[in-house]
Amino acid sequence: MTQQNLAEAVGIKFQQIQKYETGMNRVSASRLWDIAVAMNVEVSFFFEGIEESPDATPKAGDYLSDREAMELLRSYYAIPENQRRRLFDLARVLSEAA
Repeated sequence: MTQQNLAEAVGIKFQQIQKYETGMNRVSASRLWDIAVAMNVEVSFFFEGIEESPDATPKAGDYLSDREAMELLRSYYAIPENQRRRLFDLARVLSEAA
C-alpha cells in the first residue's frame, strides 16, 4: 500500500502519513485505529516486538474496561481540537512531574 493509498483510505493528505512515518508528528490513538482499519490489521500489529517492563503502567485494554476512564475519554474528545491539544500537553507535563 502506498502512502497515497493509505492517506486516501484514512482521509488525510499523504504528507501527513510521511510525517507519521518519519516521527515528525505523533499518531493519535484514533488515527492509529483508522490506519489499522485501512490496512486491515489489528492495532496491536504496530506494537509487535515491544517488550513490557515489569513496572509498566496498565495496558490500554485495562483502561478501556474502566468506566471512569471511558467517561474521561468521551469528555476529552468532546472538547474542540485546539483546546484538547492544550489539555493533552498539560496532562503530559503533570504526569512527568509526578
